[in-house]
Amino acid sequence: MPIKNLFSKKRDEIDVSEEESYVEVNVMDSDDRKPGKLGIRIEKLSEFSDTDRILRYVRSGSIIFLKIRELKDKDMGELKRAVDKLKKSIIANNGEIVGAEQDWLILAPEYARIER
Repeated sequence: MPIKNLFSKKRDEIDVSEEESYVEVNVMDSDDRKPGKLGIRIEKLSEFSDTDRILRYVRSGSIIFLKIRELKDKDMGELKRAVDKLKKSIIANNGEIVGAEQDWLILAPEYARIER
């Protein structure tokens, strides 16, 4: 049902039996994750050595929301090194990395696309 039609009708006029279809999506078949489950993690980048841990999560299929503020406030040079390492590794594995706001990065493995 188009959204325009949904909002133009009164509450008692809405017919819920109109064509509702759902598609089951099997996101990934990983040994450590059940099919259909999507891992989204929120992590902090507080020092350069955290990049290895974060890359492990991305390689295992998780989408990462990465807070970079702590390292940004502490050492901008180290932040640039860490972001470069993450970027090179993510792109090499056909994933995506995107800055969101000023203090967040989103890292996605190859099966996920970030719409801009």
